[in-house]
Amino acid sequence: MISFSSWSVLTVDFLIVLHLSLAGVMLSALLHLVGAKWRFDIRAISVSFFSLYPLAFVLLLILLYGGKLTFPWVGVYNKLPTWNNLPFLATREILGFIIVGVLYGSFVRLQAKAEANPDASHNYRWVAALIPFAHVLFCTMVAWDFEMTLLPNWESSMYSIYHFVSAFGMYLGVLVLTLYFLDKAGVLIKKPGSYLYNYIAQMMLGFSILWVYTFFGQYLIIWYANFGEETDRIFLMQNGPYGDLFWTFFVMKFVFPFIMLVFPFNRHNPNAIAIIASSIVLGTWIERYTWISGTYPTQHMPMTGLFDIGSSIIVFGIAYLIMRRTFKRNHLIR
Repeated sequence: MISFSSWSVLTVDFLIVLHLSLAGVMLSALLHLVGAKWRFDIRAISVSFFSLYPLAFVLLLILLYGGKLTFPWVGVYNKLPTWNNLPFLATREILGFIIVGVLYGSFVRLQAKAEANPDASHNYRWVAALIPFAHVLFCTMVAWDFEMTLLPNWESSMYSIYHFVSAFGMYLGVLVLTLYFLDKAGVLIKKPGSYLYNYIAQMMLGFSILWVYTFFGQYLIIWYANFGEETDRIFLMQNGPYGDLFWTFFVMKFVFPFIMLVFPFNRHNPNAIAIIASSIVLGTWIERYTWISGTYPTQHMPMTGLFDIGSSIIVFGIAYLIMRRTFKRNHLIR
């Protein structure tokens, strides 16, 4: 029998893949809505991450099929809130996936048409305006289902924004790493301007600050109220078996990026930006694992079992092949 700690690795991998696919479209939509001129340099690569969406859907089905492993509250608690109902959860997640898939897919297709014919971009603007609303609502549901309500009676009014701000910051790190390594390999058909690294680095700095704001805002509310059903989960992660992971992701997602990115010369150095981005991406994975597995903590550390390593290699190996094929199909790499 696979333990919850090991199975949590698959849940984390699912969330990472899902948010990469969603955030790519979200960034392109936001840049279009604000009229950023550099959107033309990045939007084709950004929306290419949406090709990971079917992989995220397959992972969702696997997690729902293994319901008792994914959601430890199934069949354990006598009285559960209506939200904690596995058939209801599966229904809303699958319906949400379908609706978001249709909307985001429409955006990707309309963007391709707008690139071919800028005059035919009226519907593109309307769909772009819908993307932020859909993103917030869907990511809120995902954050509640797969993290917040893992402990049925625990809740936080700030958890959803804390969750997807963290995930979007991670996406910016993955995006800049993608540009960096493809550029270093010399396979990009259109070489990115050096200013792109600076622009993305500025956004990474902004989202690191926004993330620590939501992190501390949530922590302050729970600490000030001092209700046992709220503080126990936080203190268990902070001081329990996963205490080292808790402080590690805090350093990797805020302390190190802030100290580095606050200086302008680092925001113009692609090598430094790549190191900072790697810290944010790895820190986000550890953060997600700490919140999920740390809800029911054991002494198990991630990537110390065959299931942990094997499932992650398979998931991210498939993700790599999908992205490579998509970049080639979209004539972004040779």
